[in-house]
Amino acid sequence: MNSQALESLLARAERVLARLEAVLPQPVQAPDWSESVAFRYRKRGSSALLEPVRHVATIRLADVQEVDTQKERLVRNTAQFVAGATANNVLLTGARGTGKSSLVKACLNEFAPQGLRLIEVDKSDMVDLPDLVELVASRPERFIVFCDDLSFEDGEPGYKALKSILDGSISAAGDNVLIYATSNRRHLLPEYMKDNLGARHDDNGELHPGEVVEEKISLSERFGLWISFYPFSQNEYLAIVGQWLRHFGLDDAAVEAARSEALIFALERGSRSGRVAYQFARDQAGRHRVGAGT
Repeated sequence: MNSQALESLLARAERVLARLEAVLPQPVQAPDWSESVAFRYRKRGSSALLEPVRHVATIRLADVQEVDTQKERLVRNTAQFVAGATANNVLLTGARGTGKSSLVKACLNEFAPQGLRLIEVDKSDMVDLPDLVELVASRPERFIVFCDDLSFEDGEPGYKALKSILDGSISAAGDNVLIYATSNRRHLLPEYMKDNLGARHDDNGELHPGEVVEEKISLSERFGLWISFYPFSQNEYLAIVGQWLRHFGLDDAAVEAARSEALIFALERGSRSGRVAYQFARDQAGRHRVGAGT
């Protein structure tokens, strides 16, 4: 083979290799950690990246109302973690719109000056958790890997990856990483009537769950701290409405006058949640502002 033919063959081989590299999975690259205190893990084709969040939610702990017990437990756990003491992975479960994800964001704002950072990961990308843990293992910051509205269907691959990280397997998270997740499902997996068919009774008449039920419970049990949230009462809902209306600049007289409308607003949506209270306050404050001609 002459030199010209060899060069042509090598050029073709290089083009083939370049195409293969474009479709093969690429390891996630470290971002500029100084660009933000929060990052999103994103997949782009065969490559993955950590995107800095340019506008981090400004919510503070004082803004999250009527969940004082839940707030105290999450803040205590996060403070221990930031201080380098032992702390637990956290599962926040319960009624929608009651402040689960807001509390996590508020904790980030509270402790970011002390080195806390947050990486948001979709449940579909949980399979890459070991890579993320390895990426930040040598960093001086403390990282919360956050998954909002987490739940799995049967057979989803991210389930096993999360279970391994939480369980302290050979690919366990380092001392500078905790998992915080929110979910409307206490056990993170769908529960069916047929799952109870494997239950058995012992000689004393005690009921023991079957293997399917045990497996579904086992994932949530790996979170060391469970924090439960409950639907708000009418008075709690109105207190949150008032807090947000004052946040948007309305006086006490306007807050009192808005009570009836706030209740109708919640009734129309079938929920007295913190999210609904915030949405009503935004609408009411906007109408007051336009009505005042500003």
